[in-house]
Amino acid sequence: MSQMDIGVYGMAVMGSNLALNMADHGFKVAAFNRSPEVTRKVVTEHPHENMKGFYDLKEFVASLKKPRRVVMMVKAGKPVDLVIDALLGVMEKGDCIIDAGNSFFKDTIRRSKYVEEKGLHYFGMGVSGGEKGARLGPSLMPGGSKELYLSLQPILEAIAAKAKDGEPCCTYIGTDGAGHYVKMVHNGIEYADMQLIAESYLLMKHIGGKSNEELSSIYHKWNGGELKSYLIGITADIFAEKDEAGGEIVDKIVDSAGQKGTGRWTSIQSLEQGVNISMITAACNARVMSNLLEERDHLSGLIHAPKVEVAADDITEDVRRSLYTAKIVAYAQGFSLYRSAAKEFGWDLDLGRIAAIFRAGCIIQAEFLDKITEAYRRNPDLENLMEDEFFLGKINENLPSLRKVVAGAAMAGVPVPAMMNALSYIDASRSKQLGANLIQAQRDYFGAHTFLRTDKKGSFHHEWQEHYTE
Repeated sequence: MSQMDIGVYGMAVMGSNLALNMADHGFKVAAFNRSPEVTRKVVTEHPHENMKGFYDLKEFVASLKKPRRVVMMVKAGKPVDLVIDALLGVMEKGDCIIDAGNSFFKDTIRRSKYVEEKGLHYFGMGVSGGEKGARLGPSLMPGGSKELYLSLQPILEAIAAKAKDGEPCCTYIGTDGAGHYVKMVHNGIEYADMQLIAESYLLMKHIGGKSNEELSSIYHKWNGGELKSYLIGITADIFAEKDEAGGEIVDKIVDSAGQKGTGRWTSIQSLEQGVNISMITAACNARVMSNLLEERDHLSGLIHAPKVEVAADDITEDVRRSLYTAKIVAYAQGFSLYRSAAKEFGWDLDLGRIAAIFRAGCIIQAEFLDKITEAYRRNPDLENLMEDEFFLGKINENLPSLRKVVAGAAMAGVPVPAMMNALSYIDASRSKQLGANLIQAQRDYFGAHTFLRTDKKGSFHHEWQEHYTE
């Protein structure tokens, strides 16, 4: 007899925790994994009266109330297509497949068309918050038909994280790939956020001369102010963590960071849309550079480095101001990409609501997001977050610190690519001349690409003369 409210296909860490979260909220959950032993392990180790394991795909689907709803939590790429085809073989018209993995949004657009043509519904949903978020309340970014969202809303809003005002961190994002697009850019912002924190650490360690114990105390203090966030909080914990062999464990970790691709997708997509998200790109490139361990070790003996001396004055406050200002720029860039995507793909993206659902449950959750929500509520048509009165005030107040810190880092040879890009973006945004007139003259010189003039309307080409010959 069909009695289960929803099915979850994929019982790895995220899938099993999402299923248990649903079960906690009173929904009857059918659990399934391609490998039966994985399902068996989950239901044995986490018995729940509202969750039942199934070991045959047909029985799994048959257990669901009509219209059937199956949440896929499988690895992005080809595995998603394989699971979709398997489900289409046993599901019926009117049923719904929900992809809650980290799929590329263009794949979601393609899959939506494919599944809809078969008479079923498809939903692409971004899920942020990691293992803990999936279990206790993630930030959810659902994309698909609005009508379908309304039928899923009771489940999704129940399991989502709740902001301080009690509002669920879940909202309808838009059609087809909108949910996965918003999640992709969320992850890109996360890359920039993490890179900025790493740079603040390098500055305070190598120029500020701070110990791990001091750093832990500093980040803990920052987490009580305007920088309060999940990432600053865990950073304070990390520097305090001792290693059983002595010292702090952070110093024993190899200086090389991984990435799963969402930040890179964001960067590539920004180039296609013609939007500057240089900080996210810098963060991706910083991880690429971190993987060149042998090359960096070799070049460290060849390229002369400046002598780094501990600053005479405490740089902590300047670094804090720089971190906050650069963080504004990272979000300004990310939300500019959202604004562009709304036009590009015909999505009605509510930027204020998007900021609001990031306030709890997800990795980039921060007090800061309340200010972004307020900014878009004040002006839903805000072109760039830096133009909002609150953020503009903060930029003007803190910009001297960012200039000082970036200049100091350059002189000391401490790499801070994200902060440098934040400063460059601010300066480019406020500058009346970027040298593009010369670039356009060069393009016209070698390729007759034409140019616009400041004193006349129209498009012009100049017959350039060679003034200097060999």
